[in-house]
Amino acid sequence: MKHSTFVAALLCLSFGALARAESYQLVTEEWAPYNYVENGKISGMATDVVRAIMQLTGDDFPIKLNASMRATRDLRTQPRTIMYSLFRTPERESLFKWVGPIAQESIYPYQLVTTTQPIHTLEQLLHAPRITTRHAGLLPTLLQSLGFNNLDMRATESQQLYLMLLAGRTEIIIGDTDAGVAYYSRQLNIDPAALRRVPIELYRSSLYIAFSHDSDDAVVAAWAAALEQLRNSGELQRIQRRYTEPGIQ
Repeated sequence: MKHSTFVAALLCLSFGALARAESYQLVTEEWAPYNYVENGKISGMATDVVRAIMQLTGDDFPIKLNASMRATRDLRTQPRTIMYSLFRTPERESLFKWVGPIAQESIYPYQLVTTTQPIHTLEQLLHAPRITTRHAGLLPTLLQSLGFNNLDMRATESQQLYLMLLAGRTEIIIGDTDAGVAYYSRQLNIDPAALRRVPIELYRSSLYIAFSHDSDDAVVAAWAAALEQLRNSGELQRIQRRYTEPGIQ
């Protein structure tokens, strides 16, 4: 066993009893492929990571899936609350305690490959007739801050973005990472070759687990040590590959 892995294991054992001493509220939102409901069960890449962490720390906090705004509000206002998976932004940095990263992701716009007006530059994107995105959350706020005044924010679920694009009700969608686009393409039986990624990276950041500020530092440390153990053992990468490379178990 590597020294860092051994230290992580010791930390998990030391802090596990403290982590179990108090109950925490564990919340997430619907955002595939990281956290989503499948066959009545909360699943996803980040969900698998969180469950693997709790196996190491000895925690068994039930996971509750809420709407995005409700989940982040609970994280800000409710005691002993944990939320995953959350982009760690400068604006959020001081609001929470952080464990991660569990993945690094980027967000690009997408069009149909058959579009008659392919977008190549940020200037073209800013002046496009309409861009469809979700109605709330980090992304629409980010796009507005970048000067986008052409946003259609009626979609309440990611699937609506793809259905609107396929139906010709919009020509550009912004809503998911590449892993998310691949997931919804499979769910909706969309040929991946039918979608064109616009070569403009609008956002890049890492996904984290966030703890409310009143969370015990020992609990946060136990989760951080457990995540490091998953990383060093290769289990974190195996979990990620299950969702990015179908067929790998």
